[in-house]
Parts: sequence; C-alpha cells; structure tokens
Amino acid sequence: MKRLVIAGFLGLTGLGASAQISDTVNLIEINIIQYKAMNGVGRMNDDADQIIYAGKKTEVLQIDSLDANKAINNTRQIIGRIPGVNIIETESGGFTANGIAFRGLNPYQSIETNTRQNGYNVSADIFGYNEAYYLPPMEAVKTIQFVRGASCLQFGPQIGGMINYVLKDAPAKKFEFATSQTVGSYGMFNSYNSIGGTIKKFKYFGFVQYRHMDGWRANSNQTQTSAFAKLQYDFSKKFSVSAEYTMLRNLIHMPGGLTDSMFAANPQQSGRARNWLSSPWNIISSNLQYKFNENTSISLKSSYLFSQRNLVWRNEDGWPDVKDTITPTGVYVAREVEREFFKSITNELRFLTKYKFLKAKNTLAFGVRQAYAAMKRQGGAEGTTASNYDLTTLSEYEYSLNFYTTNIAPFIENTFYFGKKFSITPGVRYEFLSTTVNGYNKNVVHDSNEEKIYANNQTHTRSFLMGGIGFQYKVDERNSFYANYSQSYKPVTYSDLTPFGSVAKIDQNLKDAYADNADFGFRGTLKNILNFDVSVFYINYKNRIGYVLKTQDTLSYLFRTNTGTSEHKGVEAYVELNLSNWICPSCKIGKISLYNSFAYVDARYISGDYATKQVEYAPKYINRSGINYAIKGFSINAQYSYQADAFGDAANTGFSHDALIGKIPSYAIVDISASYKYKKYQIKFGVNNVTDKKYFTLRTPEYPGPGIIPSTARMIYGGLSATF
Repeated sequence: MKRLVIAGFLGLTGLGASAQISDTVNLIEINIIQYKAMNGVGRMNDDADQIIYAGKKTEVLQIDSLDANKAINNTRQIIGRIPGVNIIETESGGFTANGIAFRGLNPYQSIETNTRQNGYNVSADIFGYNEAYYLPPMEAVKTIQFVRGASCLQFGPQIGGMINYVLKDAPAKKFEFATSQTVGSYGMFNSYNSIGGTIKKFKYFGFVQYRHMDGWRANSNQTQTSAFAKLQYDFSKKFSVSAEYTMLRNLIHMPGGLTDSMFAANPQQSGRARNWLSSPWNIISSNLQYKFNENTSISLKSSYLFSQRNLVWRNEDGWPDVKDTITPTGVYVAREVEREFFKSITNELRFLTKYKFLKAKNTLAFGVRQAYAAMKRQGGAEGTTASNYDLTTLSEYEYSLNFYTTNIAPFIENTFYFGKKFSITPGVRYEFLSTTVNGYNKNVVHDSNEEKIYANNQTHTRSFLMGGIGFQYKVDERNSFYANYSQSYKPVTYSDLTPFGSVAKIDQNLKDAYADNADFGFRGTLKNILNFDVSVFYINYKNRIGYVLKTQDTLSYLFRTNTGTSEHKGVEAYVELNLSNWICPSCKIGKISLYNSFAYVDARYISGDYATKQVEYAPKYINRSGINYAIKGFSINAQYSYQADAFGDAANTGFSHDALIGKIPSYAIVDISASYKYKKYQIKFGVNNVTDKKYFTLRTPEYPGPGIIPSTARMIYGGLSATF
C-alpha cells in the first residue's frame, strides 16, 4: 500500500475534502500541508513541519499563480492581497527591499516582523538589528507564509508576526533548467536562471539572479546579483539532510531625500550624487529532519549569517535642501563612511508528536532556539571627496562599537481537540537575552573638543515569559472560526541607543516595549466559488518607540524616545469570488474572479504626551481590489490599491520645512499584469502605476534620506520565460 502526500494546495485540481479519487489508488493518509482557494491565497493547516498553526491567523500566497512584476519584487502586487499590509516603497530610493508591517506597526525595513527564508531568519540579528536587507527574488519563491499576532510563541517575540519566503525545490526529474529574462522602463534588466533535479535519493536546486536598473530618479541606478544553492539527501523515508547557501551582492546609488517643495516641483530630482550603499549578504544553513513514525517527527535547523552594510555619503548637514556643492578649493566636501559587520549563529530544534488524550488525537510541539550574534558598528569617519563608491577613510571613526547578543528561548504549545470540530491551543515561550557592548563613542565636550566615551563589556541581561492561547471551531472541513491571544516583546538593545546615519537624537533611557495581541475571525471556502477570511484584531502596545520634534536654543531636532502606549484595533477582510464557477461552471469562456483585500486600522496613543494622536505610519484604510481573467494559456490581472494618509511622527505634525516629519498623503495606484503560456514558454507584460501617480510612502530623518523618498512612477515591463 502506498502513502499519498499532497504537499500543495486545494483548488488547483479541484480536489477538496469530499473529492472522488480513482479506485486504482489505495490511500492510507492524505497529509495536506497548506490550503489554496482560487488565485494563490490560502491558509496553513493545523500543523506542519513541527509547527502548530491551529487557532492562529495565517495566510499563504502561491507565487506562480499570481500575475505580477516579479522581476523587481513589486511588493504591492505580490503580497498586496494580504489584508492590511502597509508597504514602504523605497527599493528604488536606497533600500535593497521594501519594508512591510501590519496593524499600524512600524513598516521601516520590516523591523517589527520576523522575516524568514525556508524557515530560518535572514535579518542580521532579530534583537540587535532586525532590518531585512535581503529578500529572495520572487521568481525563485514558491510560497509566502504569514502568521499574525500569536506567532511569537513559535517564532520569536516580534510584535508584528512572521513572514516566511519558501523557495522552490528540486523538481522530480533528473534535470530541469528554467530561465526568465525581463526588461522594463528606466533601464531595468532582470535575468533569472535556475537548475534542479532529483537523482535517486539526491536532490539539488539553485538559481542566479542579476538585476540592473538605471532608476526613475536621478542618481538612483543599482545593480544586484543574488544566488542560492540547496543540496538534499534522503537517507530513507524517515531521515533527510539538506544544506543551503544564500548570497547577495549589490551596489545602490542613493538619490537622497526631498523637501515638500522639491517633491512638488520635480519628484525625479536628486540633491545627492555621491551617496552609495552596498550590503553583501551571506547565509549558510542546514536542516535535519527525522520522522519516527506517522505521528512524531523532529527537526534541527541551523544557520550562520555573515554579512555587511557599507555606506559612503554626504549627510553631515542633514537637511535635504542643503546642496552638495564644490568648495572654493575646487573639490567636494569629504563624505562620511559608515560600516557594519554582522555574524550570527542560530539553531532551532523542533519536536512534534500527535497522541491520544481523552479518546481524542492531540498535538504537542516544543523546542528551543539558541542564537548568538556579533555586530561591529563604525561611523563618522571622513571619506574621500570623490563621487564613486569608495570606502577609503581619512580619519578615525567617531564611534566604533561591538555588540554581542546571546538568546536562548524554549517554547511549548499543545493543541487539545474536543471532538472533531473544537480545539484549544495554549502555549508559553521563555526568552533569555543578554547583550554586551564594548568600544568607544566620541562625545563633543566644548566647541570642537572631543573625548572618547568607552564602553568596556557593559552587559545587560533580562528574561521574560510570554504566554498565549488559541481557539478553533471547524464548521466543516473548509470553514472555521478562530481566536487567539498572545503576548509579545521588543527589547531595547545597545544598537538601538546608537544613531546610524541619523540627524535625530536618541533618548539614552529607552525602555523595552511589549504588547498584547488578540484576533477573532471566520475563514473558509464555499465550493470553488467563494474564498474569505474576515477578522477583527486588538493590540495594546506599551512603551512604543518613535520620533518627536523638540526645540533647544531655537534649534529644532528630532528625538527618538518612548512615545507612550498605543491601542490598535480594526478589521481585516479578504473576499474572493470566482464568477465563472458561480454563474456558468461548464462554460468555455475562461475563468473570471474578483477579489478585495481591506483593512481598517484605528491606531492611537492612549497614554503619554501624545494621547489621542494617531500612531505614526498607521493609515486608517488600506484597500486593494482586483480582477483576474484566464483562458487556456492566457491570464491577466488588474489591481487598484488605495492607502489613506498617515503621519510621520507621534505629534501628528502636518508640515515641517525640512520634510523630516509631516503628513504622508493618501494615494491610489493601478497595476496591470498579463502572461501567456505555450508549452515550455511564457510571455509576460505589465504596467505598474498605470496613471503615473506621483506619491511617496516615507519621510525619514535618517537613511536613505533625510526627507521625502519618492516612489516610482509609471513603469512598463515585458519578458520571456522558459522551462526545459
């Protein structure tokens, strides 16, 4: 007898819980890892890969089923269907990737989100420096998994939840070659090429991606190469071992920020021609999987990250309207050099078993995360007067600090099933965190006199216990109610207290932030016609960290501090209707579907100096609506995206002359993407920002500005893909 494993999605083939399967195949078990409804949006099953998802709000995107501009990782098109995702669109302004957040949290470089690839962290240090400088190219991604709120118990204490990019795996045949070549506006060229295969017990997969863009704005050209390789050996049906290597090499020309008047006059202009960033990224990982039997399995996932962030720029004067001019001696003012070096080792051991309790089959999952991270931060050194990318230093660094973070976190969750429909999943996670710093930071004493302030192995240690509980009631195999509550935590580390590329001042008495998260919702599918997930949420966020405007001796400056306690509540809803399956399932006119992704977020301070003020970067409404049409090998998607206005600081300042803070105006964008597949070949074409809207999503007092960072205007692209 054979065991059939469906490691994929329902809906593509029409299989469902009551599907009829030929009598010629004798099935023992169907193990569904994740569900798909109609156009790439689904949810995780109750458990998968030693992780419990029962009672949690989860979403899954299947990337190959989406028509979108994957060549430039267009976040708005690709993950915009997930309700409430707030996107900082700065990939063309100096960042290597767009940042995201949910529910009124901080979207800057996804800093409040646990970002993973194939289950391991890709950020340098989830406590000391949780910014996502590397994301895989979407052409290499199979699915993206999202867990909101209660993710802290299994993945870490991040308040904003977890996002996991699952890469494509080895195909079943011995050798397969896939290639995709894309060209577009503003000198965009993207080349993606992959190989993979299975030879008996040995599996392999790898890709190389090269991308170059001249950029929509002046001084915004960039080049990047990313690569990935995975080798897996299955010793038996029970035991497998795999190893992966991920690489990113890039060089980004940063155009700098603008004031409001500069943006209104010409958002394509740039006041900085000598600002450069490079962030070489390397991750080595291994994964051991052992299955004792059908009910019990264990895994050990280890990763070693060694990466950098290198910056040379003209930023000392701080303001976006200060011109970078040539001095009377005929040369530019010297630039500033800042460098960071990251090394981190992480091990995650997970164990899951299903057992009988009170005549019901229950699920227990537990494990431990051990991590050690070292970060070296250097800044303020005098660079060259040149215009190219040059990290040569002509003076000592103003600060040179070493940060060390040790983290040990055991966790446990258990799903108790009461009959076939109702389940309760309580869990706890214990976090031990120790941070140490050494090095020096120059401090201005009087006029130009400076002294070095040394930090000699200063250590800060703390531990905290987080709890949570989830509830789930299955109306039937396709529809369920879910509810959960969990605690989350964001500790302040020494790196938070050290400015990097910022004209703001930092409160040296920053306090740790922590939050309570709650969800309640109803999700499911109706035949192959309707797919939905509607929920309400609540977050109580204490000691939130943000920027406020202060004045000293008539000089205004931004101050980074704890801005108070905020309360976030709202509604998230995704609804998709397959019109053709509903109206005329037997008609041969193709498949037509409509979807709407909506979020209402009321995020306000309820204590502190800014009580009743709207939380910064928390638009009240985010709505994305789209239509899909497919017939034979042709498919097309049109999407309308609307995002309400927001503020750049806790005081809700409407306008500032330097543009570091102020209002983020609302905007509406239309994107269209299409493709045609014939045998081994696929042609793709699209237009992003069809109406050529001029807008921006970020005001920043620091990198990559300061000032307004404009988003890209209309972009046309096209390409050809093939698989052999």
